[in-house]
Amino acid sequence: MQNIFDVRDPRARTGESAKPLPAPEPLGAEAVPDGARPSLLVYPASELPPAPLHEVLDRTAHARLIAATAGLSPASAWLAWLDWAIHLAVSPGKNFELMAEAAQGALRSAGASVPSHAPLMQNDDPRFAHPGWETWPFNAYRYTFACVEAWWKQAASGVRGVEAHHERVVQFFARQCLDAIAPSNFVLTNPHVLDTAMGTGGANFASGARNWLEDFIEWFGYARGPIGKPKPSYRPGHEVATTPGKVVWRGRLCELLQYAPATPDVEREPIVIVPSWIMKYYVLDLQPHNSLVRYLVAAGYTVFMISWRNPDERFRDVSLDDYLREGLLAALDVVRERCEGERVHAVGYCLGGTLLSIAAAALERHARAGQRAHSSEHGRPLRTVTLLAALTDFTEPGELGIFIDASELAALDALMWEQGYLDGAQMAAAFQLLNARDLIWSRMMSEYLLGRRSKPNDLMSWNADTTRMPYRMHSEYLKKLFLHNDLAEGRYRVGSRPIALSDIETPTFMVATERDHVSPWRSVYKLHLLTHHPLTFVLTSGGHNAGIVSEPGHPHRHYHVATRGAGMPYRSDEEFFAHTESVEGSWWPCWTDWLQGHSGGVVPARTLDPALPDAPGTYVLEP
Repeated sequence: MQNIFDVRDPRARTGESAKPLPAPEPLGAEAVPDGARPSLLVYPASELPPAPLHEVLDRTAHARLIAATAGLSPASAWLAWLDWAIHLAVSPGKNFELMAEAAQGALRSAGASVPSHAPLMQNDDPRFAHPGWETWPFNAYRYTFACVEAWWKQAASGVRGVEAHHERVVQFFARQCLDAIAPSNFVLTNPHVLDTAMGTGGANFASGARNWLEDFIEWFGYARGPIGKPKPSYRPGHEVATTPGKVVWRGRLCELLQYAPATPDVEREPIVIVPSWIMKYYVLDLQPHNSLVRYLVAAGYTVFMISWRNPDERFRDVSLDDYLREGLLAALDVVRERCEGERVHAVGYCLGGTLLSIAAAALERHARAGQRAHSSEHGRPLRTVTLLAALTDFTEPGELGIFIDASELAALDALMWEQGYLDGAQMAAAFQLLNARDLIWSRMMSEYLLGRRSKPNDLMSWNADTTRMPYRMHSEYLKKLFLHNDLAEGRYRVGSRPIALSDIETPTFMVATERDHVSPWRSVYKLHLLTHHPLTFVLTSGGHNAGIVSEPGHPHRHYHVATRGAGMPYRSDEEFFAHTESVEGSWWPCWTDWLQGHSGGVVPARTLDPALPDAPGTYVLEP
């Protein structure tokens, strides 16, 4: 790949050596036997200068504190609460309104003549779906809880003078407390649990106790004890990630998989997929019926997939630039070498899409600068760009923004600095808190009070297969992108120079999902403001994962799609939603039709050397 990292790499100014990328080499079965564990590093990771003693002491203290508070900064929570409480104390009108609402709620709960507010009784809350919640006294418990929820929602919002981020933090912690005391969480106030106990003679409590003990044993690392959970039902290379392919290149940060063709001819331009390294790649290659990879192969494409490794503390100093240079750009070099120099349909999912947008802007900057005496086509290796649920503007990162401020990131940085990485379980805990009602309390009620284990599926198994984040990379990602929004505002640097998303001219296809709490669709849509090139935008039903894994034939799926031509005026997200019709079905065929329109014909299928190691490779199996 072109040297978009010039000699003025910022690491050179800190005394670090910029180590060259080793030339990509295909793997042979003799070099890496199938199932063997590769060497840890192709070459040593770059190291940051040692921190001064006072900084070590500060970071150690912060790391101890954040470890004791489940990854949440107490300073951030206290600042938010003080901001809200002080402004509420000097708002007599707001206080009078809240007192009046509390009095009316108490009267309604006591059965007085004040008219009942039906909207409080939400029928779509799965915690109260059992018919028993419609009978007394359980309907009274439910209604009182709904009144308290409504009161706190009103109290935590609309207080004059409170900073918007602090308001969201107060709302978040109020929701956590309310979810914990919901009447559905307790035996005597949950009719579903009581009915089940009567019907089973209390056997549900025995099953629930066993489930709790299994989880307790697993939590403390004793999964091999006498009562342990069975092995996962969905294993990469067995039940999931089964699309035939080979490992064609391996670096210290990733493997590159090439999938076997399923048609005699394939489209000239290959597809290379850049998944997020926050989770493992095989969400896009689950079972045969819902595998995006298998679907693309069957449609006549040569498909490559980057499989990121699961780093540990030895990768602590790997940077975001390393992921770009040694991962995405190195993979593009290998793909083009294996495909006769053809340009590439590049696809990025979630954080992989953010990295792809950075690469696209950097490659365009490099091509325009004319730093290589090659043709324009060679200087622009990307034929198209597809971004799946990927943020490029982080002004409004959805509910994840609750955890993004200077205090929280300083605490998290100290924890990662001490460990050398952010553990996947620590990240999963933050995501669970965002939807504690369903992922924590409803699950505990079902498994411990009703005694029912959730039936596993492929997506749940993948979601539990967490990965770690190297300290330096994740710290840079959080600070530069989430906190300071450098990419959208033109301050993000590749090498020593800033890049601009407005430089991208490659035709782009974007997919956002309606119920995405990781990459909210209105934030994904903001790429329209940052670029001026041809851009097709799809808004599909579902969430961050299920909306992308949305194969043809999947029930209850729909999407909206519109294309902005080059130079066309901006249309707001509200206008987009109001003026595009809903299309029933999966967005996958729409995308492959778009890819077909940007492809240059067919060539004979590209075969694979049978001596190469089989997909899914070894990195995806790292614990």
